[in-house]
Amino acid sequence: MPASWMLLLLACCGRGNASKSHTAKVEVSSPVNLTLQCNWPQNGKQAANVTAFWRKDGRDIAGSHVTLEPEKRPFRLTRTFIIKDEENLGRYSCMFGNEAKVDFILAVPHVGNVRDKPLVSYVGDSVVLVCKMDDSKPEPRSWLWFRGNGTDKELIDASGEPQKYQIQNDGRAAKLHVYNLSRDDSVLFFCNAVFALGAAVGHLQLKVITVYEPLKPFVAIVLEVLVLVAAILLFERSRSKKGQAHQTSGNALENAEPPTNGEPSSSAAASGERNGLEEKPSARQRKA
Repeated sequence: MPASWMLLLLACCGRGNASKSHTAKVEVSSPVNLTLQCNWPQNGKQAANVTAFWRKDGRDIAGSHVTLEPEKRPFRLTRTFIIKDEENLGRYSCMFGNEAKVDFILAVPHVGNVRDKPLVSYVGDSVVLVCKMDDSKPEPRSWLWFRGNGTDKELIDASGEPQKYQIQNDGRAAKLHVYNLSRDDSVLFFCNAVFALGAAVGHLQLKVITVYEPLKPFVAIVLEVLVLVAAILLFERSRSKKGQAHQTSGNALENAEPPTNGEPSSSAAASGERNGLEEKPSARQRKA
């Protein structure tokens, strides 16, 4: 049964040159009769009647339409809602025609410490995932843990897998111990703080890596340096070979140059000797 006490909320919109749309967030954890009230000063010179009404999640609430006469300014719209389960949560809007509106977003209290970055651990290690409610929030009835599985979530039953999971709940805080981590544990884990009206959901991303993975950037740098050094050595070796070939060619040209001071070269002398030997038999033949 809903609680008998009532909560009155006032929200003003469209005052002066301010925005004519306003949003108020309301956290409720247990059943309640909730009275919402909207005030609209309507400081303009409009003299026509205004039709005001309520909406729930974008749909008009039947029987909520009323006509407000301009002489009754500031306009006020009040309605009591019975909030008894999760289906009654959502966005409630009070509408002053198309001129102004106020949105009341009803939800259970949010989980406090939600990490923006993944929690990193190593294969074979263990990790503790923690979810907390702020001290100013009501204490949940219980906590549930889920493991992400693609688009679905699997309820974690620690009693059925004691070697893998252990759950510790302590009022506004809940801890999930995960043991013997593997790469398959790199998933989203969800913690549900269960209230009478529904559950507040928090999530934690776990990333499991090997001990060698942090070294990958350094290995890549070392490989790049080795490739660069090898390229430099190959270039220097190629240039050295070209220099040696050029020097050998120069020495060969120097050896082939004719001698100076009118002295015959060794090849010319050898050719002369061969010619002399050929001329001697001819001379003998003439004497005979």
